[in-house]
Amino acid sequence: MNAAVRAVVRVGIYTGAKVYFVHEGYQGLVDGGDNIREATWESVSMMLQLGGTVIGSARCQDFRTREGRLKAACNLVKRGITNLCVIGGDGSLTGANTFRVEWNALLQDLVKTGSIMAEEAQKSSFLNIVGMVGSIDNDFCGTDMTIGTDSALHRIMEIVDAIATTAQSHQRTFVLEVMGRHCGYLALVTALACGADWVFIPESPPEDDWEDHLCRRLTETRGRGSRLNIIIVAEGAIDKQGKAITSEDIKSLVVKRLGYDTRVTILGHVQRGGTPSAFDRILGSRMGVEAVMALLEGTPDTPACVVSLSGNQAVRLPLMECVQVTKDVTTAMNERRFEDAVKLRGRSFQNNWNVYKILAHIRPPATKSGYNLAVMNVGAPAAGMNAAVRSTVRIGLIHGHRMLAVHDGFEGLAEGKVEEIGWGGVGGWTGIGGSKLGTKRTLPKKYFEEISSTISKFCIHGLIVIGGFEAFTGSLELMDGRAKFEELCIPLCVIPATVSNNVPGSDFSIGADTALNTITMTCDRIKQSAAGTKRRVFIIETMGGYCGYLANMAGLAAGADAAYIYEDPFTIHDLQVRLTGQVQLHLVYLNEKSNENYTTDFIYNLYSEEGKGVFDTRKNVLGHMQQGGTPTPFDRNFGTKMGAKSVAWISGKIKECSRHGRIFANTADSACLLGMRRRSLIFQPLTELKEQTDFEHRIPRQQWWLKLRPILKILAKYKIELDTSETAHLEHVVRKRVSVEAAI
Repeated sequence: MNAAVRAVVRVGIYTGAKVYFVHEGYQGLVDGGDNIREATWESVSMMLQLGGTVIGSARCQDFRTREGRLKAACNLVKRGITNLCVIGGDGSLTGANTFRVEWNALLQDLVKTGSIMAEEAQKSSFLNIVGMVGSIDNDFCGTDMTIGTDSALHRIMEIVDAIATTAQSHQRTFVLEVMGRHCGYLALVTALACGADWVFIPESPPEDDWEDHLCRRLTETRGRGSRLNIIIVAEGAIDKQGKAITSEDIKSLVVKRLGYDTRVTILGHVQRGGTPSAFDRILGSRMGVEAVMALLEGTPDTPACVVSLSGNQAVRLPLMECVQVTKDVTTAMNERRFEDAVKLRGRSFQNNWNVYKILAHIRPPATKSGYNLAVMNVGAPAAGMNAAVRSTVRIGLIHGHRMLAVHDGFEGLAEGKVEEIGWGGVGGWTGIGGSKLGTKRTLPKKYFEEISSTISKFCIHGLIVIGGFEAFTGSLELMDGRAKFEELCIPLCVIPATVSNNVPGSDFSIGADTALNTITMTCDRIKQSAAGTKRRVFIIETMGGYCGYLANMAGLAAGADAAYIYEDPFTIHDLQVRLTGQVQLHLVYLNEKSNENYTTDFIYNLYSEEGKGVFDTRKNVLGHMQQGGTPTPFDRNFGTKMGAKSVAWISGKIKECSRHGRIFANTADSACLLGMRRRSLIFQPLTELKEQTDFEHRIPRQQWWLKLRPILKILAKYKIELDTSETAHLEHVVRKRVSVEAAI
């Protein structure tokens, strides 16, 4: 929430508006006085890394009454405030809409009682409202992610990882209860990200015989050699009759039926606290900028809107449509229309649920497909690669394929380092960083003969390559080799996985989110050390080759004063440090190949010389720590979904290219890259992506995140024009209503 507050204040001031803090939520609006104070640029410094909200929040009974809303309106009119930005859940946003609808009537009453003058009422004739959803539950329809959800998932996954080690040591079953009220999002994503044996969510209660099914599942998992069982329960979990399913109920069942050593952990409010994740800081900043734009463009006819995220795009949605669809979910659940409830939660929720059900509930068939599918990692290691391999292997087995693991990339494929891998072989891989299969940057061109003979020897019918830029270029080389080597004519799918996020055809790569969080958390520590010493300049060098994604996004997440990247050329004049009396810290991010001459050492030496007696200079080259660590919930979830989708696609291609028991694939669309583009996961032929690639600098020619550069610069007080060409337009929530008759 603090990132959103900071962005609203700074962009508001930047556009020439007066910005006010309202402390303690609606209570502060009703009480007025010191609760409504003007904000300054400096008043929002050093708050990005703080959890919760520095301006306070409170549940307010007074605002629910007309009397309370009259007081609130009077306080706003007296200060000439006509634009209100509300960050909260559906209750706060519904209250804001009621306030807006009543506004004219409230003003008339205030004029009648003499609380305000007619001229004051005239000046404040309409109230503009824009909402941002701040809720860890992610229960507001119309937005993929609400502010706070990703941070809550980080807290949950830290605990799940810690518990998993205990459970494995003692051969225990753990029942974990997570928050979410009547929304199962946190439970569902946690289950996907940790490979839980079972998840209970309110939107899709288990079948009536779930007790037998659950016990059978746990026994099977133990039978396959696993030493732990994890069951995730959403706090609002229910059965088909609407009766609550509690964590204690599940524990009693497991102990009574199976005699397993079982423990319950209720995570509670720990999920709300702590440092916000990089994603939440960037989301809050982007939403804050969009909210100010929406307020400034508002007219008396514009409906109150919510600024939200769809894919990686900011969108504006009518507030009351979103509230209505959110209420429709509750209605569907009360009426036991659980399929509708899942649909109404949105496409992202549905996809997560479908992938989880396949991975957790479907077992490999007895009849095999007769096809062999190989999976490999190529390039530098990236957190989340193992989650993608696990999902690929297990979904492949569910499709009836024989799954083969290739060790050490294309080099391993040439040397025949191929082995069959089963269901248990990838157990527990979701939370492990790096690459369990081993990965190398070697390209395949010089090994065509050896690779062809390995493909023949192991009868490989399809290949899934998970990796970075080398995975992309290496797969293009394999396509070129098809003309000479018939064995290379097999379907091929590339899944982008690299911390640099520089693979063409995808807005995100597996591993980039983990690297970004590592950089952001390190920077928090650096800022803390600087706070004690005062007047310091820090230069932080990030990885990424020529791609400035990490430097730019980490700069946005940490509130940097500058982020110098290759894609946005800079001069010696741009390097000037602007330390005023109130500014004690200047934070500079630098991408490792941002400039041939203005290197980290050069800038460090320049600042050290010029800053003598004014400020100290320190440099930090973060290096390979950015590639390590346990994957974030986003990378685990993203890798899992990418793996599942790639296997479904490649299975279809193998059938399509099969002639008399032989596979022959030599068309452009038989070698694709699976990428996230705006709001969808799509397959794109590698040959098409060639045109979109700058091979010399190993980056895509067009990169969506460069549109966020102005936000970073404005929040750092650069005097630049805000490019609003990318502002969101008002869209409508697609209502997926299913009539009761059709359902019957």
